[in-house]
Amino acid sequence: MMMLASQNSWFRFRDFARTPSLGRSVAAMLVVAFAVLILVNVTTFVMMQRTAGVNRTIEHAQQMRRASRTVLIAMLDAETAQRGYLLTGRSDFLQPFLDAEEKMKPAVAFLDEGAARDPTLKAPIERIHTLADQKWTEMEATLNLARQGRIGQAIQSVRSGEGKRYMDELRTAIDDFDAIKSARIASRTHRMEAFGALTFTMNAITGVLLLVLALLSGWMVRRYVNEVQSAREEVHALNVGLEATVQERTGDLMRANEEIQRFAYIVSHDLRAPLVNVMGYTSELEQAGKVVDKAIVAAEKTRPVDPEVVMAVREDMPEAIGFIRASTAKMDRLINAILKLSREGRRNLSPETLDMTAMTQAIADSVHHQTEASGARIEVQVLPEIESDRLSMEQVLGNLIDNAVKYLDADRPGRIVVSGEEVAGGWAVYRIADNGRGIAPRDHERIFELFRRSGKQDRTGEGLGLAFVRNSVRRLGGTIDVESELGKGSTFVLKFPKRLILPETGASL
Repeated sequence: MMMLASQNSWFRFRDFARTPSLGRSVAAMLVVAFAVLILVNVTTFVMMQRTAGVNRTIEHAQQMRRASRTVLIAMLDAETAQRGYLLTGRSDFLQPFLDAEEKMKPAVAFLDEGAARDPTLKAPIERIHTLADQKWTEMEATLNLARQGRIGQAIQSVRSGEGKRYMDELRTAIDDFDAIKSARIASRTHRMEAFGALTFTMNAITGVLLLVLALLSGWMVRRYVNEVQSAREEVHALNVGLEATVQERTGDLMRANEEIQRFAYIVSHDLRAPLVNVMGYTSELEQAGKVVDKAIVAAEKTRPVDPEVVMAVREDMPEAIGFIRASTAKMDRLINAILKLSREGRRNLSPETLDMTAMTQAIADSVHHQTEASGARIEVQVLPEIESDRLSMEQVLGNLIDNAVKYLDADRPGRIVVSGEEVAGGWAVYRIADNGRGIAPRDHERIFELFRRSGKQDRTGEGLGLAFVRNSVRRLGGTIDVESELGKGSTFVLKFPKRLILPETGASL
């Protein structure tokens, strides 16, 4: 049984791959996009691992620089304590000498450990070690003379300049070691910046690719919806007696709906996965930028840093990351809107007698806080009852009233009137009129298309509301038109059959 199911699945996949269709084109496009995304993700992961390794190397180099400076500072403290003891003879002056010895031991040990890990540092660290030992031996010798009461001989030893020579050479050796480590830190910082720039570039390319894919997907959905709507209009216009033609058109509709559902599945599952990856890697890229900035701050303390590098890390990269995040957020909203439109097309309709006056008044009451804040009012007149699907009617009226409230003109008190009457032939007509901004004549039809909006874009939205309304109205067997004049207001006219008749196959029109 399992083998038979596997064979059937293979045959279906083979037929899908061989049959030219928009779905096959989408699948091929997604395969290419996913291959690119996988390559980008792997490359980004490798770059981040290398960046982390460079960060650890830089941090260890900074610690070795601090250790060498600790040796120098400890020597200076010990030398100060030595001279204080020789001048005063007071034993409390020896405490800084002992403290300096305790500070210097772990610093020297850390330097020796670094020399063991990196043989190229062995010579400069051995030089520091030797000079430190010689200086320490010289200081202990003078202190021993002083403890024996031979102060004059101890002071004469200091005046000989041997200790100063050791100290000068030690300072030079530490400066040379610091220069070596600084050069290496600068080199590794440059490599880290190169890794960061490459990672940023690849993520930016991925973001653009996803945005293009989202726009193309929206165009395909729009094309599918237009095809389905055209097919429905053709079926509605056919003669009732032409059964064969009706069956043919119905088959076309079913295939188109199935194609939409398959496409919606691809959008909801396959397109969202790389979107989540881009969001995650964008956050990691932002963290890597902070690490680079920290390294630049540390480097600026010792030497000038190229201004172009500073600008790229502190201005260009955050700006580009913000663009990627805005694009991925817009793509996520588009996916959700497309899925909503697809799900509504598959929902079963359930006709019932509707009190349209009460329903519309409840919708008006739900936006009362918005109208009250803007000084507007909604007037619901007595509306004729119809037998239709409650949820679809609520969504249609809710969208239109919400749009009327959203696009009221701030220069005059808002007024929205919902009216209706029965007309001959078993129809009911409803009007939602407002005195808002209005719609330009050239946009009267375009506002019902996917991703199209009219006028100034200063309100949130993706351009799907009225497309969703028209699709729902047509599923209920009705029509929707708009009468509007720019700057004066708009009136949306809905026409529904008094009784919704479902096809024999069910409510999924």
